[in-house]
Amino acid sequence: MLFTLPAAARSCRAITWPRLFRLLAACLVAILPMRLAAQEDPGRSPADSATAKDSLYASSIGGEFRPAKGFDLVRTKRSSLNISFYGLFRYLNQTPGDQTFTDHLGRERTVKARNDLNWHRTFVWLTGFFWVQNFRYNISLWSLPTTQQTLLFGNLQYHFSPAFTLGVGITPNLTSRSVQGSWPFWGSSDRQMADDFFRGGFSSGVFATGQAFRKLYYTASLNTNISQLGTTASNDSRDFAYSGSLVWRPTTGEFGPRGGLGDLEHHTTLATQFGISAGHSRESRYANDSAPPNATQIKLSDGVNPFDANALAEGVTVQKLDYDEMAVDAGLKYRGFSFQSEYYWRRLSNFQTLGGPVPMNSIFDHGFQAQAMHMVVPKKLGLYAVYGKVIDEFERNPYEISGGANFYPTGTRSWRLNFHLIHIKRSPAASNFGFYTSGQSGTTISIGTDILL
Repeated sequence: MLFTLPAAARSCRAITWPRLFRLLAACLVAILPMRLAAQEDPGRSPADSATAKDSLYASSIGGEFRPAKGFDLVRTKRSSLNISFYGLFRYLNQTPGDQTFTDHLGRERTVKARNDLNWHRTFVWLTGFFWVQNFRYNISLWSLPTTQQTLLFGNLQYHFSPAFTLGVGITPNLTSRSVQGSWPFWGSSDRQMADDFFRGGFSSGVFATGQAFRKLYYTASLNTNISQLGTTASNDSRDFAYSGSLVWRPTTGEFGPRGGLGDLEHHTTLATQFGISAGHSRESRYANDSAPPNATQIKLSDGVNPFDANALAEGVTVQKLDYDEMAVDAGLKYRGFSFQSEYYWRRLSNFQTLGGPVPMNSIFDHGFQAQAMHMVVPKKLGLYAVYGKVIDEFERNPYEISGGANFYPTGTRSWRLNFHLIHIKRSPAASNFGFYTSGQSGTTISIGTDILL
C-alpha cells in the first residue's frame, strides 16, 4: 500500500542504488523491441487548444517541452513550423510577512516572505518536423520575470516506432511524476510542497522513451546534472545524473491530457495510473569554494541549501554529495473526480567536504502527497484539496494542507482562473519559482490566471 509509511521507509534504507539502476536498464533493454497496441483516447473538443495537434508529441517526456495545439505557420513535404505559447499572471502573498525560523543546528534565520503581483511565467514553443515526419525539433523560450531569467533551449527527437523514441536536449531528471508531462495541468500553477522538495530538475541529456507493452510506458534519461539552471559548463563536474521511470495505465490505457490532475474530460470508464521513478546523481556546488553555490535544486528539510557554507557543521562546506531518490505514484479518474498520490524517498550521502567532516554519514528523508479534485460544475468549476508531509532526519516533520478552485471560462483546459490557499508548517521547499520559502509557517494565498494555446 502507498501509505504504509514506517515499513516503506525501512525498506528504502536497504536499497542498493547501483543494483536498482542495473535492474531498470535490463528491463528497458528487454522491452524496447516490443510494438504496442493503440491506446484509448478520451478525445477533446475542437475548441480546446491545450492539447497538441500532432499525436507524436504525446510521447514528449516533459510538459514544459510539449506544445499545445498552437498555430501552423509553415507546412511543406519536408518541414513544418508551429508556434504555441503559455502565460501566467498571479498574485502571491506568503504570511506572516515578518517571521523567523530555527534551522536543524539551532540557528535563527529570517523567512523571506513575498507579497507581489507578477507576470510570472512565459513559454513559447517553436516545433515541427524536418525532412521526415518522425524527426522532430522543439525550440523553447522560457521566461520568468519574477527572477529576471530568460532562457532559449530545445530538444530533438526521432520517433522510430511507438515503442522507441530517442531524443537529445534539455530534458527532466525522472524523479517524480510532475516532471514527466503533467505541467501545467495541476491543481494550481506550481508544484506542491513534498513534490517540490524531493524532485530533481531539468538539464541537458539524452533520453529514450516509448510504449513497451500495451498500456505500459518507459523512459530512461542520462543528464549532465539534476538541474542545469544557474550552472555553466565551466563550473560543471565530470559526473552525470541517471534516472528512469515506468508508468502503467491498466484500465483505459490513458490518463487524460498530459496525465494532469482533474477530470475535466469526464471519464465514463475508470482511468487508472501507477508508476515508479528513480534517480541518482553525484552533485557538486558548481562554484568556487569562496563563492555561494550555483547548485540550488537540493534543500535540507529545514530549507537550507546543503552546499552553503556551515550548512551541516560550523566551518565546513560540502563540495560534493550523492543524491539518490525514488518515488511511487498512483491515480484514478472517474466521472469528474480525480485522485493522485505519490510517495518519495531521498538519501543524501558520500559527502566531500572542506574544513572538516560533517556529523552524519547520510541524510534520509521520505514523505508523500495526496490530492483530489472534483468538477462540481462539469467542464467549468473544479474544487481540489491537497495534503503533504515530509518525515525527515532532523525530526522537523514539515507538512501542508492546501486547496482551491479552478474555473474554466471556455469549458476547456486552455484558459483557467485559479484561487489557491496553503497552510504550511516549517516549509522545507524554497524557490522564487513556486509557492514556498525556507522555514515558513503560516498561510500562502495565490490568485492567478493562465492560458495555453
